[in-house]
Amino acid sequence: MTNALERAPATNEAASIDPILRRPDVERLTGLARSTIYARMADGTFPKPIKLGGSAVGWRQSAIAAWLAALSSEAA
Repeated sequence: MTNALERAPATNEAASIDPILRRPDVERLTGLARSTIYARMADGTFPKPIKLGGSAVGWRQSAIAAWLAALSSEAA
């Protein structure tokens, strides 16, 4: 059985999908601990996650990339 991406024609539509990152991936990319991520979300300085169902959440890769880019521009 193939998934939807394997069946999708080779178009820009497949390339425009914004992957969802789970918390361990976000921790690895940002270097922040779980408690720091949630503390910064509470004070509005970190992107909010999207609900995936039940208690599962994830962050759009583009939101994390934008947050990291903003940090880089602040440091410059």
